Amino acid sequence: MAAQLQTHASPARAAQLQPGAAPGTADGLPGTGRSRILLSPPHIGEEEQKFVREAFETNWIAPLGPNVDAFEDELAAYTGSKGAVALSSGTAGIHEALRLLGVGPGDRVLCSSLTFVASVNPIAYQGAEPVLIDSDEATWNMSPAALERALAESKREGRLPKAAVVVNLYGQSADMVPLLELLDAYGVPVVEDAAESLGATYSGKSSGTLGRFGVYSFNGNKIITTSGGGMLVSDDLEALEKARFWATQARDQAPHYQHSEVGYNYRMSNILAGVGRGQLRVLDERVNARRAVFDRYREALGAIEGITFMPEARYGRSTRWLTALTVDPALAGITTEELIARLAAENVESRPVWKPMHRQPLYGKCAYYPHEEGTSVSDRLFEQGLCLPSGSSLSESDQDFVIGILLHALNA
Repeated sequence: MAAQLQTHASPARAAQLQPGAAPGTADGLPGTGRSRILLSPPHIGEEEQKFVREAFETNWIAPLGPNVDAFEDELAAYTGSKGAVALSSGTAGIHEALRLLGVGPGDRVLCSSLTFVASVNPIAYQGAEPVLIDSDEATWNMSPAALERALAESKREGRLPKAAVVVNLYGQSADMVPLLELLDAYGVPVVEDAAESLGATYSGKSSGTLGRFGVYSFNGNKIITTSGGGMLVSDDLEALEKARFWATQARDQAPHYQHSEVGYNYRMSNILAGVGRGQLRVLDERVNARRAVFDRYREALGAIEGITFMPEARYGRSTRWLTALTVDPALAGITTEELIARLAAENVESRPVWKPMHRQPLYGKCAYYPHEEGTSVSDRLFEQGLCLPSGSSLSESDQDFVIGILLHALNA
């Protein structure tokens, strides 16, 4: 095992990294001096502090202000969008996008099934009905084959979807060209859920900019963070202005407090926008760091039978927000659940991939279209999928420690 770690550490160091090491070594257990290795912790630097200090010094701490305006402009420029609206979360962005598209009670909205629940909940907020679409093996994202069947059946029933939420998983854009061709043919507009893929590209364009609306998340575990927050982007500036209006409780322009529409408390604070501005300046560095983390895992584990890493599609560049892989228990001799338990015993955080929405108690009765009849890709990915510590600040020493645990568990 030590020999397999030599590309990352000296033999002596590699020996120290093995689980079950003697007392006094850095074995990852409580009381040994090794901090818990987290899945995707925030990575904060000096730039963020500068903008936050400015917010305090100028007393701009409200959910508006110069940092908010600048963050919107800077992110729009980075992604190549005409405009952006800073919001309290990515979920808020999806919610407002669906409302802008006229989604309401009784409407159908297509959505990737393999995703976090925040992609689907805004559909329910609007009283609409989620229609869940499977993934494909090549991208882990929405399957064009499953989408085509869903659209054809909706047309036969005379209930075409009002919108589609296409999710970009684990830092990789979905294959947007075939998806958009199908959706455009049926007149279905797209909300691109790029909460996990800021910094990724698709055919030279920024992930999140290929649909009618795009949504990013700055939650604490994302590749850049504002502690909590999101951004809605679009080339439709009039629609974005409406979203901005709704996000500030839809207060009318009047000398007194007057409201003619339902609004939300969805705006980002000037302080958090300052954090975002600093983070955006190092986004490309963060992407490169996470890709390097992924490459080191793949180098150490990629040849082991039963281990398959999430592929990178040829049409673009993934951020590798999280290093995701599958473990075939028939070949690897161990299950994902057992690996997660082994890592947890050594104070290392890991996670299964998202539990598909069609398997959730909340959405289990919704229509679901698998990749092929009798073949559900997202079910297999959920049953075998594993996400490893992937932070851009993950040290080589800590990553070697994680690799050592996995090699030991896999008898490699």
